[in-house]
Amino acid sequence: MLSIKPDHWIRQKAKECSLIEPFEERQVREGVVSYGLSSFGYDIRVAKDFRIFTPATGELTVIDPKAVDERALQSYHGDDCIIPPNSFALARTIEYFRIPRNVLAICVGKSTYARCGIIVNVTPFEPEWEGYVTIEISNTTPLPARIYAGEGIAQVLFFEGEAPEVSYADRNGKYQKQTGITLPRL
Repeated sequence: MLSIKPDHWIRQKAKECSLIEPFEERQVREGVVSYGLSSFGYDIRVAKDFRIFTPATGELTVIDPKAVDERALQSYHGDDCIIPPNSFALARTIEYFRIPRNVLAICVGKSTYARCGIIVNVTPFEPEWEGYVTIEISNTTPLPARIYAGEGIAQVLFFEGEAPEVSYADRNGKYQKQTGITLPRL
C-alpha cells in the first residue's frame, strides 16, 4: 500500500539520498510563483531553457511522438517564456531528482497557472528514476501565456510503498539520468 509522505520525510530523504538537488527547505512565496518544500510535497521550478512548439514551415502537418521533427521546436533561453495561443512548450526543472526504490512520485500543476488556462503535464517519477524532469506546459487559451523561469511550475507528491521487483533503473529506462529537455524516445 502506498502512503503520501509529509514535509519532514521529504526533508530527511533530501539529506539521506539527495532526493532533490538543489533543495529549498521552506516554501518561497514572496513576489514569485511559490517553490520549495510544502506540507505534503515539493514545488519544483522551471529552468530558463524552453523548446516552444511553433509551426516553422508549411511542410509540417502532424506531430509524431515516434519521430518529432525538430523544425517544429524553437529553442528559447530567458527569464520568462511566452507560449503562443493553443500551443505548448517543453522545459526542464532546476531540480535534479533521485527517486528511491520504494518511492513513486506524481507531479501536478500549480493552481496559479491552472487558473490562467496553463496546464502542466509530467509523467510519474518511477522507483529509481533519476534526472532533471522534462515538463510539458500547455497554453489552452486563445491568448499568449507567460511562464516565469526560476519560479514554481508544479508540485511533486511522494508515495512510499513496497519496493517493486523491477525498478526503472533495472529496466534501463530510456529517460534515466536525462540532463536537458528530452524529446520523445522509442
